[in-house]
Amino acid sequence: MSSHHFVKEQQEPALVILDTTGIHFDQIAPLLEWVPTVLVSQEEAYTVISWGIKIDLILADLEFQKSNFHLLEEQYPVKFLGVKEGQFLEESLQYLIATKHSAANIIGFDHRNLYKLESMLEFLDLVVWDGNIRYFPVKTGQFRKWFTSCTIQLYALENTLIEIRNTAGSRIIPIKHATMVNVPEGISEFHSKGIFWIGEIFNIET
Repeated sequence: MSSHHFVKEQQEPALVILDTTGIHFDQIAPLLEWVPTVLVSQEEAYTVISWGIKIDLILADLEFQKSNFHLLEEQYPVKFLGVKEGQFLEESLQYLIATKHSAANIIGFDHRNLYKLESMLEFLDLVVWDGNIRYFPVKTGQFRKWFTSCTIQLYALENTLIEIRNTAGSRIIPIKHATMVNVPEGISEFHSKGIFWIGEIFNIET
């Protein structure tokens, strides 16, 4: 039996894989280090299995469950989590809350819909991967971090104002879609009146 299935205590962020388009295994591998609970949408089940990742729950509608019942034996102790009307993300988050998880990494969620996750941030700490960009929320409206010289993406509702302070000075950014910001090496501070998300770009060699 894989060590992946020793008893879990929900202390590590769960891994929810919705879509692997534009995602490389090298991005996911570090997230598996501490043996998280892994939930995968039915469309990505075989891709994730081919990566050698042990799945705990496959988010699946009734038709998929009937057609792929053999997975319950072949990938034991995987289970199906029933999903209706394509509500894969909603069902996975409700499951994680019900099982007292405190955090999750979500793979393959469109960053343009990040605002739809904000009602869940009271219950779960969420990090989202969309392609090669990793998004994390700033729930308090204030954040500081050391960056290498790089480009980041800021995401919030359109026209949200975010102030950035660093060695390049202080400026206020009005958020539009795909608001890309260059930050110098060193500490950058961010201030806003509401929730916003910071996207960090990861270049993965293929």
